Amino acid sequence: MSEQAAASLWERSSIVRFFRWLFSWRGISRIVILLLWIVTIVALFYGEENWRGRRTWNKMRREIEARGEKLDFKAFIPPPVADEQNFAATPFIRSWFDRGIQANQLWGDDYSRAESKVTAFKQKGDRGTRHFRDLVAWAAAFNSLKSGQTNDQQKFDSAERDRESREKAAPAVLEGFKSSESRLSELRTASARPYSHYPIVYKMEDPWGILLPHLARVKSACQRLQIKACAELASARSDAAFKDVTLMLYLADSVKEESTLISYLVRVACVRIAAQPVWEGLAEHRWSEAQLRDLQSRFTRYDFLRDIEHPLHSERAAGILTADLLHRGKYRLTNLQTEYTDEAFFGGNNIFGGEILNLIGRAAPHGWYYREQVNYCRLYDGQFRGTYDISSRRVFPRVIQANDKELERVIAGGRSGKMFNAIVHHHVIAAMLIPALERVPIRAATGQTEADEAALACALERYRMAHGEFPENLDALVPQLMPKLPTDLFSGQPYKYERTSKDHFLLYSIGANERDDGGEPGATLVDDRQGDWVWEYPK
Repeated sequence: MSEQAAASLWERSSIVRFFRWLFSWRGISRIVILLLWIVTIVALFYGEENWRGRRTWNKMRREIEARGEKLDFKAFIPPPVADEQNFAATPFIRSWFDRGIQANQLWGDDYSRAESKVTAFKQKGDRGTRHFRDLVAWAAAFNSLKSGQTNDQQKFDSAERDRESREKAAPAVLEGFKSSESRLSELRTASARPYSHYPIVYKMEDPWGILLPHLARVKSACQRLQIKACAELASARSDAAFKDVTLMLYLADSVKEESTLISYLVRVACVRIAAQPVWEGLAEHRWSEAQLRDLQSRFTRYDFLRDIEHPLHSERAAGILTADLLHRGKYRLTNLQTEYTDEAFFGGNNIFGGEILNLIGRAAPHGWYYREQVNYCRLYDGQFRGTYDISSRRVFPRVIQANDKELERVIAGGRSGKMFNAIVHHHVIAAMLIPALERVPIRAATGQTEADEAALACALERYRMAHGEFPENLDALVPQLMPKLPTDLFSGQPYKYERTSKDHFLLYSIGANERDDGGEPGATLVDDRQGDWVWEYPK
C-alpha cells in the first residue's frame, strides 16, 4: 500500500509533470515558437537600433562636414617630405625614434648630467615674476662634472642673479656646452631645410598608441639652447644668442603641421621657453636693432588661437575612429583607461570596470556605436562652444568653466556612477576623452600672450634705442614700429602698459581671472586663477 502511495505522489509531482510536458511534442513546439519570438524581437531590436543610430550619425556627419570640418582621421596625417627638404631627415633626429637608445644616451653631453644638479632658488615671497637664469648654479654644476664629481645627489642653486655674477659664471657654462655642440650644430644645419616631417608611424587601428618620442627631444633641445643663449647674452655674445633663439623657434615650429594635440602643446611650451633669453637680452639692452626687428617679426607671426583648430579637430576624428574600431573588435576600451581616465569612471576598480565595458561593447548593436559618435561630437562641440573666438582673438575663461560644469553634469550620472550613466546614455567615449581637453584654450592663451608681449617688448626696445626713452603709451609704436597693436585675449583691449620711468615699464595681460590686478602677478607667471600675466624687468 505504501508503494502505491509513493508512486501516486511521484505521478502527481509538478516537476515530473513539467518535464513530461517539456519533452512532449506540444511542449517542444511551444518552446520553439517562444525562441523564435525572442530571436525575432532581438533581431528587430538590433535592426532598429542600427537603423536609428546610423540615421542620426549620418545627419550629424553631414552637418559637420557642411561646415568644412574633416572627420576622417586619415585626413590629418601630414604628407611625406623629400629627405633633402626635411629637417627631421638627419641621423641625430632619426635616432630619437630608436627604441634601443635610452633618453640619456641621445645627447651624451654634460648638460644631461648637469641638469639634475641645478635646482631653482626661490626667495621668500617670490611670486610669478621673471628672473634671470641661475648661471652661477649652472657653472657650479658643470665645474663639478669637470672635476670628476659624479654624485647625483649633489645640488646647486644660487641667489646671485646680478649682472656681474652672471658674467663671471657664463664662461664655465659655455665651456660645459661644448659637449653639446656637435648635436646642436647638426640641428642648426638641418634648420635651413624648409619642411619638417618626423618619422611618426600613424596607427590607424590604435590612434591613441601612436608613439611621439620626438616631442620630449624637441623640448629638451630648446631647454639646452635656452641656458646656452642666456650664457651667451651674459658674455655679450648677442649674435650667438640670436642664432640659438631662432633655432629654438624653428624647433617649436617643426611640429606645427602635426595633428596631435600634444604636439601643439609642446610647440606652445617651446615658444615660451624661447621667450626667456629674449627677455634677458631686452632687460640688459643686449640686442641690436636688426636682431630686435627679426625677433619681433617672428613672434608677431604666431597665432596659436587659429592654430588650435587643427589639433582639436584631429582629436575629435580620433574619437570617432575609436568608436568604429571598438565596433569592429580592433580595439578595447581598456586601452584608453590608463592614459585618459581615472579610476572613478570604472567604479574604483580598473580591471573589473574595464572588463564590464569590454563585455558590453562586444554585445552592443552597431547603432550604439553610431550613438557614441553622435554624442561624442555633440559634447565636443558643447565643450568648446563660446570658449574662444578666432576672428576677434578672444578666450573666455568663464565660458570654459561653465561648459566644463555642464559636461560634468551630463556625464556624472549622480549616484548611479559615471560608468553606468555613460553606458545607458552612450557617453562612454565622450566621458573618457573630452574632459582632458578642458584647458586647451587657456594653454593657447599662454603661448599667444607670451608671443604678443615679446613682440611688444622688442618694439618698445626699438623705440627706446631711437628716442632714448620708452614711450608714454603703446600707441606711439604704431605705425612706424608695428602695423597695429595686438590685443589681450582676455579683454579684447590693448595690453596694459605703464611707463614707470624713462628706462623702465610695466606690460601685462589681465590674465585668466579676467580682472585687472594692476600688474600684480599670481603665484606663477601665467597663473590661471589669480593675478596678471606680466612682462617686466628688474629695477
